[in-house]
Amino acid sequence: MPPGCRIETVVNSHANGDHHFGNQLVREARIIASRATAEEMGAAPPWMLRDLLEAAPRMGVEGEFLQRIFGSFDFKGITLTPPNETFEGELTLHVGEKEVRLLEVGPAHTRGDIIVHVPSDRLVYAADLLFVGRHPIVWEGPVANWVRGLDLLLALEADVIVPGHGPLAGKREVAELKGYFAYLEREVRERYEAGLSTMEAALDLSLSDYAAWGEAERIIANVEALYREYSGGPRRTAPELFAAMAAFERARARPAG
Repeated sequence: MPPGCRIETVVNSHANGDHHFGNQLVREARIIASRATAEEMGAAPPWMLRDLLEAAPRMGVEGEFLQRIFGSFDFKGITLTPPNETFEGELTLHVGEKEVRLLEVGPAHTRGDIIVHVPSDRLVYAADLLFVGRHPIVWEGPVANWVRGLDLLLALEADVIVPGHGPLAGKREVAELKGYFAYLEREVRERYEAGLSTMEAALDLSLSDYAAWGEAERIIANVEALYREYSGGPRRTAPELFAAMAAFERARARPAG
């Protein structure tokens, strides 16, 4: 088989299914992830999402939300296929003579996020450390560590940054996301100290500067993450956060008064 016609190396940037459920199709390849990512992959297996979607028609508002965000996907027949190689911190690969650096920046979006830097091309694959044109979601945190990861992106010699979601970007978009987190940290802390619930705080936040960004319901998950950092409280499960996002979306759409 000619070079380039077979996938020999796969990098799983983190443990969300949209970034690793396809592993079963390349199971003979060298599949690399951070150790933390490999340990987290079973937390939201494909059959959990399959079962949620099958139950969605009986779940009211939450079910409608799940059908909207996941309804176009088929989670049946997926075999959870973990990486066969893990690392911590940093790993350097070579594609031909080209150096490719894997840099662990998690926990942030998830427990073991990594970015992929190709120095000779001045290119970074940021994966879900960077969302462009839509709200990010903090499954893991802390938020301060996500911001440190964004600072690393800004410090790397790169002209093109490939986000996990959204169009090709550069450092301007990285700075915009950093500003978003600075806004959340400042405003959410005030509402936490005032004794507001996470839902009250999320609904009270002004999103006018981010009105063009999609998936605003993720704000409630990000507020939850910050409250958890402040209080040391328990982590909510993914289904619980989906329910909170559905409730936030419904409350935000409700006419005032």
